Amino acid sequence: MSLGYAEKLSYREDVGTVGMPEIFDTPELIQNKIEELADMVQKSKHLVVFTGAGISTSSGIPDFRGPKGVWTLHRAGKGVPNASLPFHRAVPSLTHMALVELERAGILKFIISQNVDSLHLRSGFPREKLSELHGNSFKEICPCCKTEYLRDFEIETIGLKDTPRRCSGKNCGARLKDTVLDWEDALPPEEMNSAMEHCRSADLVLCLGTSLQITPACNMPLMSIKNGGRVAIVNLQATPKDKKASLVIHGLVDKVITGVMTKLNLRIPPYVRTDLVRITLRHSLKKKCVRWTLRVTSIHGLRAPLPFIQSIEVSFPERPDMKSVELKEQPFSLQRETSMNRSFFMLLKLNFTDGCSCLSSSIGWPVDFQKQKDSFVRDKTLVIPELQCAAEHESCSGQQEILERESLPRAETAIHAIVTNVVRYDMGNDKISLPRDKGVNCSSSNSGKRNISGCYPAAPKKLKYFLKDEKLNC
Repeated sequence: MSLGYAEKLSYREDVGTVGMPEIFDTPELIQNKIEELADMVQKSKHLVVFTGAGISTSSGIPDFRGPKGVWTLHRAGKGVPNASLPFHRAVPSLTHMALVELERAGILKFIISQNVDSLHLRSGFPREKLSELHGNSFKEICPCCKTEYLRDFEIETIGLKDTPRRCSGKNCGARLKDTVLDWEDALPPEEMNSAMEHCRSADLVLCLGTSLQITPACNMPLMSIKNGGRVAIVNLQATPKDKKASLVIHGLVDKVITGVMTKLNLRIPPYVRTDLVRITLRHSLKKKCVRWTLRVTSIHGLRAPLPFIQSIEVSFPERPDMKSVELKEQPFSLQRETSMNRSFFMLLKLNFTDGCSCLSSSIGWPVDFQKQKDSFVRDKTLVIPELQCAAEHESCSGQQEILERESLPRAETAIHAIVTNVVRYDMGNDKISLPRDKGVNCSSSNSGKRNISGCYPAAPKKLKYFLKDEKLNC
């Protein structure tokens, strides 16, 4: 799948210097520099990290100015390169997860990112400690109340344009806008101001995987120097700011950060991805029968895609008279007529797409049209971290938990959180993902409480996720 963001940008002749040769420090030199960088990080009081496309190349997302970068190939007339995975299924790199651990350890105070791939947020890095200067391909914003909506699909437009959706805030309803800048768009003031403030306060700004060519963002790290701070750069190519940096390392970012984390005696946490799905069962009376409709959709609405689900197998284990079916087209929907007086158990097997570390997960749904179930809303800030901790300790994905259920006389809606990917990062071999061909499946219909130690609590975030009209900080 091509990098849609680059294809949507307006044409621009001057995109800076591209195709510069990559430079690799010798193994002995890079080891000495890693030790120096680790010492700088350990002694810092206000560390700020400035990231570019180079930290996402190991996630399968092309950079822009490297030998095979987007603008390099574009200038050569070769078009936009392909990503190794669909944009929405890209997994945070080892460096992304290392930054999460540095923040949890109290060392890293702020990240300034030029990337639009959403991998910092996907990694679990706190939104309030992140400035996304160029926007986020998976985020919409309400221009009136400033509420942000993080989606599990790529937003259709760029250039701060209107999207098809509206704000769900009470007394608002304004048309949402995408957040990704086009060439002529100015940096968003909120993101720029917080970035500049932290650069001025920083005693160390660590630049990772960036050519430092795009203004005005590229000048921000130098603000720390004016106040007595230092700048360190890790990049495979020379940058215009190298001469002003206290340390320049030419090496793979993941390798350098692995060395730094080892020196600091810090682990790199696994990446656990959780996706949300809405299941709705509506019914109406028809003489002695019940006509019912099952829908499995995104929490973002009926028209929003479920990019992690390939198909859904619906079966009725206790009712051989009811035919099983596989739903292959979105929005997933099934209509049936059954007896009013006979209850049944419905099993939904969600078959996942490529990019998930397990093949499927199953959700059980008991149905009795003569009894109305209880409605409830669980604390997502507790349930989701607990679910992710379980996946980490069990070393598999596919676990799911119900977050919310609403029961009405003619309808029942439930929202489930499902672990769709677990990636572990080896300090010597980058990332190790669970293989799909083993068919790992830790699905359950109702998992109960787990007592798990050693897991991190959920960090508070400014970014909001939405279930119905409720604001989630998850």
